[in-house]
Amino acid sequence: MPKSRHPLPDPSPPHDMPSGAGWMPHGYAMAPHTHATGQLVYAAAGTLATTTERGTWVAPANRVTWTPPGFAHSHRFYGRTDARLLTIPVDLCGELLDHPSVFAVSPLLREAVLTLTGDRPEKRSGAHRRLLAVVIDELSDTPEQSLHLPEAADDRLRAVTDLLHADPARPATLAELGRVAGASERTLSRLFHSELGMSFHRWRTILRIHHALAHLAEGMSVTDTAMACGWSNPSSFIDAFNEVVGQTPGSYRTDLRGSSAVP
Repeated sequence: MPKSRHPLPDPSPPHDMPSGAGWMPHGYAMAPHTHATGQLVYAAAGTLATTTERGTWVAPANRVTWTPPGFAHSHRFYGRTDARLLTIPVDLCGELLDHPSVFAVSPLLREAVLTLTGDRPEKRSGAHRRLLAVVIDELSDTPEQSLHLPEAADDRLRAVTDLLHADPARPATLAELGRVAGASERTLSRLFHSELGMSFHRWRTILRIHHALAHLAEGMSVTDTAMACGWSNPSSFIDAFNEVVGQTPGSYRTDLRGSSAVP
């Protein structure tokens, strides 16, 4: 990302962009592309969504996304986003996971990423590489905190998830959705666990949180967002959002307003 801090052009695969930073406007999207190196993308302000064939990962300002070499992926930004891109050389990628993921951002990790993607010149030979090793160490010791929404392969399961993608607030039970998809509740429940690694309730909650992040970034109130995404009351939405994202929706909106005021 250029140090001029302007939005990036869509890369043409295969393309490896240098580490750096850029302010991305709300709704800015980067088309699917691949990298020969690994890539960490951190939204120091705002929210980033990364999509691969395995699903979508969302990272607000307390998370960082990891994409290993060779994974086709696209990005979308919600709220005015201070996007920080850090390229990981191939010889260090083996220290991290072999699949896309999202990690929590510790204070040390945040400062290291900001330094490596900022304008500060390398005053001592090898300093950047040593600081990059700190980033790798921090990520190696940090559990995944993935706002990952996996996608289905089974036709019956995909029919159900497509219905919910089209209307996340749809209040239908799994049995009711199954009647539309032509599968029993028991079969669908098994498929959610075996294919997607989570329960139907958990998958739908994360889907709704993804939509909530976008609505809040667009300026919608917490109460209206709760209703639009299928929660019966704001308090249950706040509890779910806090459990999944790690901050309340009100705090998230405040962070977004702060980022939009940054020149």
